[in-house]
Amino acid sequence: MSTQTADTLLSFEEALERFDPAMGLEVHVELNTVTKMFCGCSTEFGAEPNTQTCPTCLGLPGSLPVVNGKAVESAIRIGLALNCEIAEWCRFARKNYFYPDMPKNFQTSQYDEPIAFDGWTEVTLLDGEGAGETFRVEIERAHMEEDTGKSLHVGTSGRIHGADYSLVDYNRAGIPLIEIVTRPITGAREKAPAVARAYVAHLRDLLLGLGVSDVRMEQGSLRCDVNLSLAPRVSAGSTTDVPLGTRTETKNVNSLRSVERAARYEISRQAAILVEGGSVLQETRHWHEDTGITTSGREKSDAEDYRYFPEPDLVPVAPSRAWVEELRATLPEPPREHRARLQALWGFADLEMRDVVAAGAIPVIEATVAAGTTPQAARKWWLSDLARRANEQGVDLSDLPITPEQVARVQALVDEGALNDKLARQVIDGVVAGEGDPDAVVAARGLAIVSDEGALGDAVDRAIEANPDVAAKIRDGKVAAAGALIGVVMKDMRGQADAGRVRELIIEKLS
Repeated sequence: MSTQTADTLLSFEEALERFDPAMGLEVHVELNTVTKMFCGCSTEFGAEPNTQTCPTCLGLPGSLPVVNGKAVESAIRIGLALNCEIAEWCRFARKNYFYPDMPKNFQTSQYDEPIAFDGWTEVTLLDGEGAGETFRVEIERAHMEEDTGKSLHVGTSGRIHGADYSLVDYNRAGIPLIEIVTRPITGAREKAPAVARAYVAHLRDLLLGLGVSDVRMEQGSLRCDVNLSLAPRVSAGSTTDVPLGTRTETKNVNSLRSVERAARYEISRQAAILVEGGSVLQETRHWHEDTGITTSGREKSDAEDYRYFPEPDLVPVAPSRAWVEELRATLPEPPREHRARLQALWGFADLEMRDVVAAGAIPVIEATVAAGTTPQAARKWWLSDLARRANEQGVDLSDLPITPEQVARVQALVDEGALNDKLARQVIDGVVAGEGDPDAVVAARGLAIVSDEGALGDAVDRAIEANPDVAAKIRDGKVAAAGALIGVVMKDMRGQADAGRVRELIIEKLS
């Protein structure tokens, strides 16, 4: 079989001239329940390793699981939001495989009887003019299961290859998961990577609106497995059905940017193999954020390899139709309608809203507005300085170490006259750097605007004395020349002056 390295990729454009990509996306969502899926252990993130475990989630002999009712409720609400059918009767199964972070050597999941199935949703890609193209994504199933533990590979790479030794933390084992599986997404062609990103972003917004998960991708509470295959390109108008190619599954991709990059990389990698006459191996692959490539994991197992059988220690789940309809009534407005309402409420033009959607900034702007600032001010900070930082770090806006409430406080300080925009950017730098809340950063760095009229007057006098030619122009009525003196004063005051007040003092002194 032809081997593949990052140096022998086929260009993305040439790959699409020869092949049609098909994608299947599996999104794993950790629910925000207080306790685990089958026991009463806490699900709080960040606890000391192996302090949130019990005989049940460790799989000790004689321990018996009990289904978390809140998790079942969340699963139904997710299924309804994705236009799924909700099963009248379903049950759990044992998925048998060995992995160090699987304490029971099987995962309690759902196999052929998921709680939600046959759904759909739609995502929209916006072009440079703000117009959109809508793609329908068919949902095969959304099923309940439990998370695994977490392996920590100690060494230079942080991965199992080359590690000195490995540790296992079972705190995460047993946390409720919903796995949302799409049917193959075809026909997107060159837009396939962007559709993958838009779909995961859409799910994140939907789940956040439902209140069932914190969807923190950097903490692993939302993860995407990107299944991708290539088939020979079919000419336009052809009625011939081309079978799907051999797929790879890039595991646990944990940012929107990486979902798009991983799909794009696999298209180029698989195309190079096929052009050289090789065969794509059905396997799992690891995504490397630092290098932007995927590497081989293990040969992908088929369903029969997992030896599924019904879980004997759990009774079936049979949600009544009355309960399902009660839960349907609790659903928030769909993301598309939510965006349209916010755009009208915020007064954003189509292109402004396009940029907000493209940046994944709706949740953070909405929260910043709720914290007391204006939509335009919230948009200014999140789509300029903070968007640049997120792009440099390769993370999503919501993953930056600054909260919407802190951004709103920075703007409040500007509105109060305590900061100008230049100083506000320094305050944001301090907050992102972990120096504390905005007020603490202002105090520690001494960034507040100087409001002492005497100090401002002295600085204006020094600027006038040092620039007599400019002062003469202002005395002759050329008020626009005041800008030069304002710059001198602002430099003298280290930017800690109200430019508007400085201008007033200059005009007063030279009138």
